[in-house]
Order: sequence, then C-alpha cells, then structure tokens
Amino acid sequence: MKTFKIKLIAFLALIGLVSISCNNDDNDSQQNSQTIVSIAKANPDLSSLVAALEKADLAATLNASGSYTVFAPNNKAFSAFLSANGYADLNAVPVAALKEILLNHVLSTKVKSSDITTGYVKTLAKGNASASNTISMYLEKNTAVDINGGKANGGATVTTADIEASNGVIHLVDGVIGLPTIVNHAVANKNFSTLVAALTYNPSSGFAGILSGTASSPFTVFAPTNAAFTSFLTEAGFSGLPAIPANVLATTLKYHVVAGANVQSTALTNGQVVNTFANQNFTISLTGGAKITDASNRISNIIVTDVQCSNGIIHAIDKVLLPKF
Repeated sequence: MKTFKIKLIAFLALIGLVSISCNNDDNDSQQNSQTIVSIAKANPDLSSLVAALEKADLAATLNASGSYTVFAPNNKAFSAFLSANGYADLNAVPVAALKEILLNHVLSTKVKSSDITTGYVKTLAKGNASASNTISMYLEKNTAVDINGGKANGGATVTTADIEASNGVIHLVDGVIGLPTIVNHAVANKNFSTLVAALTYNPSSGFAGILSGTASSPFTVFAPTNAAFTSFLTEAGFSGLPAIPANVLATTLKYHVVAGANVQSTALTNGQVVNTFANQNFTISLTGGAKITDASNRISNIIVTDVQCSNGIIHAIDKVLLPKF
C-alpha cells in the first residue's frame, strides 16, 4: 500500500510538471503569436511609434508575416526628435521623410541581442545618395548596444532587448535614429577617431560641414583607419596632427574624397583612374583584392566596403593616401 501511495504521488507530480510546462508553452505561443505592430500597440510608451507607422503606411508591413528586427523609439524619443527638427507634431513631418526615418529602424532579418556583434548592418532606409543601396547602421556592443554612436550622434542606445514577436524581434531604444551622414558614421566607429580629429582640427577648413551636408554630394570617402594614420605620422616624421602643415593636411584629406559620385565597390574596376576632390588622381587595382595606388606610388588595401550614408559612401583603407605636393 505504501508503495502504491509513493507511485501515485510521483504520478501526480509528473502531471503537475507537464501541466506547468504546457502552460508555459501556451504563454510563449501567445506572446509569439503577436506581431511587432500588435506588441507596439499594447505598449502605451510606443504610441508615437504606432502613429508614425500608420502615417507612413508601414504598419501593415510590420503586421504581416516576415522576419524583422525593429529598434523601437519610445514616446520621449519621438518628442525630442520633433522638437530638434522644428516639427510641431507628427503630422508636420513629411510622409516621405518619415517613412525613410522609420525604415532606418528596421532590419530585414531577425537579430536578437545575442546575435549582435560590433559592426555594420543594413537597414531598409534609402538616402539621397543612392536609389538602390540601403543605409548602413553601426552597432557597437558593450554592456549595452549603441546604434550609430548613440543619441549624441543622431543614433540611440538599446534600453530593452529581445521582445519576441511572431514576425521578428523588437529592441526598445532611447532615440529616433536619423539617417547618418558620412561624418555621423565616421564618429560612430572608433576606428575612425583620428580621421574625425583631422577633419575637425582646422574648423575654418569646413571639411566636417561639407561631409555632413549635401552640397557637392554624394561623396565617396576612402577613410584611413586609426592604425593607418599612426603609420602615416611615423612614415612622414610628424609627431602628431598639430605638426602637419595646414595645407598638407587639407590636400591630403581632399585626396581621400570623390565628389559627386556614390561609388560602390561593385563599380570599381581594375586599372580605374579616380579623380579626387584634391584634383589629383589615384588608381584602383583589383588583383589580389581591392587596392589603391596613390600619387606617391604607395599601395593601400581597401579593407571595408560600402558603408552607405545619407550623403555618400565610405570605404575603409589601411594606409593614408599621399598626393603630390
């Protein structure tokens, strides 16, 4: 009899565990059955996002089947965006502009926080520089995930990650993510901090303003990394940026820029001669990987390609290009 009671208790316990497991599965299933838009509508702090999606005719897209990642700004973020851009309310934002801003928060694949690594991903937005190549987003993963350098650089930081939906995942963010310019993307990536310092070293040059704007755009920028600048300073015998004569620095920076063209890596050809903003040429070689031979017959490797910005495109290089002086 005692043995029977023990077996009965064990059986009832097993039923309880199965019941709990089924209830948890039901809860997970119920959560996952909600679309991105349904989850946003149920969150009072995302009411501005929902209103924006409906105004831009994107709610149906994010309510349909698919596999999206949405970086969702809260109401406070939308209020700050409207105020910073001089809009009285959401209705004052042109629909076309609002649509691209919203698409700049969406990836076409599901990316959970555990899948995020520091680097570039592609959003669904398009800027004025290219009708086909969508805007790049820079994710930097530390204790939190910063997007395009955080709010101070027109980006945002993830505040709550991995809200599961039937058609993807939502990450709540603290800012509306603007379409990044070349300067925004350079600032966001710490590997370009010396380049940013060079662009802003002499404010009267206006380089930062030019590469943040649309005049003479789109731009193609071949951007030296920090390591490239370190090697250049050693090679040229300069103790640092302040030691470089202003005219030398200005011409050198212009030599890395092509104005009036958004040149993607697929458009580069072997032996192609490229005219730069400095009115000097360099030559592309595709043998053994994409390379640049500068006016001083030095060779630089193109190590990162097609970082699409709203006003142009960036390709990272591992050596500073030297024009003729």
